[in-house]
Amino acid sequence: MPVVFGAALLALGVSPAGATRECNGLLVCVRVPGPWVLVPTGGAAGRTVRYHLSCPRGFVVGGTDAELSRRAIDVRFEGRMGGPVNPGVTTRRAAVFLATYVGTAAGPATFRPHLGCMPAGGGGGAIPTALPVYPPGETTVWRVRNVRVTARTKLVVASCAAGERLVDASHAVGFPGNQPPSATVAVSVRATRSVSGRRVKVAVSATSLRGARAVVQVAAICAGGA
Repeated sequence: MPVVFGAALLALGVSPAGATRECNGLLVCVRVPGPWVLVPTGGAAGRTVRYHLSCPRGFVVGGTDAELSRRAIDVRFEGRMGGPVNPGVTTRRAAVFLATYVGTAAGPATFRPHLGCMPAGGGGGAIPTALPVYPPGETTVWRVRNVRVTARTKLVVASCAAGERLVDASHAVGFPGNQPPSATVAVSVRATRSVSGRRVKVAVSATSLRGARAVVQVAAICAGGA
């Protein structure tokens, strides 16, 4: 069963409710939409934002899709090594979406990730070998915090567990809803990341959400655990 990936462009005027294809080909599917995630458009070219989205417990990712507020957003997702390429082998309960703005126009750019989740099941085996090699495994774990932004939100922290070490960090600003945020709302939330030991800290400021909702996701990407 292939993993579906596409992009429903809002510029075409397609209704979000019927535009995404994360459940195509799946007999049993639970749709999980994410928020509209800000993609960096200024500064150095090729800056990428990552967003971690999970299926309910007992489900694995069977399909992915995304909606874009601009055509010039490149979106993909991280899949596990292994074959054949299908749900439960390439995917797990959660997926990490990566988005990069490749255009030149000014103004905010956002994308909305979608998961199609199917009941977990199945498995696979390994072929015995005498060679000193190892199959790809779960070498890192994401310790994620999702926090709703209010005027009181100042600092959001995600930490590796005891015995783990921090190998990477990520943060993203998202806006729940079926439509992308306006330019005014998109620039009203600022997030600045720093790292200290096993902790990822993101300082948050919100000036004028104008009744809109916003969330900040902070992730500590850790290795070395049991």
